[in-house]
Amino acid sequence: MRGGGEVADSSSETQRKLTTIFSADVQDYTRLMGVDEEGTLETLKRYRDRMSRLIEAHGGRVVNTWGDGLIAEFPSVVEAVRAAVDVQNELAGLNAARPADGRMLFRIGINLGDVIVEGSDIYGDGVNIAARLQAQAPAGGVVISNTVYDQVRNKVAVGFDFLGPLSVKNVAEAVPSYAVRIGEGAGDTTAGHVRSSGSPSGAAAQSAGSGSLSGDRPGPLAGVAPGQNAGQSLNQRRNLAVLGVIAAALVVINTLTWHGVFWAAWPLLALAYVAAMRWAHLQERYDARLVALAISALGLIGINLLSWHGTFWAIWPLLAIAVVGGLRWARRG
Repeated sequence: MRGGGEVADSSSETQRKLTTIFSADVQDYTRLMGVDEEGTLETLKRYRDRMSRLIEAHGGRVVNTWGDGLIAEFPSVVEAVRAAVDVQNELAGLNAARPADGRMLFRIGINLGDVIVEGSDIYGDGVNIAARLQAQAPAGGVVISNTVYDQVRNKVAVGFDFLGPLSVKNVAEAVPSYAVRIGEGAGDTTAGHVRSSGSPSGAAAQSAGSGSLSGDRPGPLAGVAPGQNAGQSLNQRRNLAVLGVIAAALVVINTLTWHGVFWAAWPLLALAYVAAMRWAHLQERYDARLVALAISALGLIGINLLSWHGTFWAIWPLLAIAVVGGLRWARRG
């Protein structure tokens, strides 16, 4: 009822649109919280930040987050699938540095469907189907609907495994679903190739019949096994090893050309700073920005000591860093 006594026509105010819905949550989130509540929450925030950045990089928008879940939407179906693959690959690299029982693995479901728009939120069967697909996905994996598959099968360089019809509550017809093949199994297939016990296309799969998929699980190539995609982490470690070799070579050269001055201290300090910053990027135990501030503070102290003339001038920038770090810590709290 409005102020003038007129009854609002709710149907005329309802807005709908076709969009690609991206739904994600954490496998075994309750167990992780039970083991280490604060550490799990910090890791969740960090991983979800990475996920949000990749979603935005592919033209998507994070619609909502709650608990361990996230809903996003994309105007492009292709970019939604590419974002999901990039997310799982990046998070797998981060998880590779963590113990097996402490890895945070996300499940992702993607659906192309009609939704109701209310403000910045979206509702409807399209969202419910994406959430159901996400619940069916393996840890570290991606499952898509037939509507998504029909749009991306020849446009994304990954393989697909046909899982069969998936029953969704309050949706009359079962939804044919596909697992996206990520990792080692994705590189040896042409774009859109399907391994299936059913029909290779979404339209044909619709006629394959309906039924529940609750007893079926995708094969090992349908998701990212823990540590399977550690390429990014491995490259970072190789970079650190290269920096170590360069540092050792500088010490040897300085020693062999000794004239009473240890000039290698300056390039060694620079190498140590770069290596420490790379380590800050790799580690997941502490806030990466706070670690970077601490490393910068140590670098300033090193510069002050190496150029010592009786004045500890680094106290002022250290004070500024302390203030910035304190504000960052307060916001986290």
